[in-house]
Amino acid sequence: MIIEGLTALTQLAEQRIAEAIARGELSNLPGEGEPLELDDDRLIPVEQRLACRILKNAGYLPPELEEVAEINRLVNTLSRGEACDDGPGGRRLRALLIKLELSGRPASARQAWLDYDRALQCRLAALAGTAARDGTERR
Repeated sequence: MIIEGLTALTQLAEQRIAEAIARGELSNLPGEGEPLELDDDRLIPVEQRLACRILKNAGYLPPELEEVAEINRLVNTLSRGEACDDGPGGRRLRALLIKLELSGRPASARQAWLDYDRALQCRLAALAGTAARDGTERR
């Protein structure tokens, strides 16, 4: 039975919630006034959401997201000066960026390239500052 666009069960639930609010039963609850942590899973097909949630709660990421996480780790490592651009970390980072670009995700790849460039510029500026203080030129 449909009542004003809602099923009878939905309308009953809404009525009970309204009554509980009127009695003050839903006031002063833990977390009241704080933002909800909602998982945005709209882009995940309905039939895969449960499996994805279980994997996420267990700490696993899909391979695509694992690669993006690795890109972020490598960019951060480079910007902190813990790796150099021409070393294994830099080569791996460039390979992941190219793979991301070729996977058909140009927006993500573009942002990743910009992050990489920014980290590289910071690293070069830090090296130039060190060289200026030491009175030497680093290469």
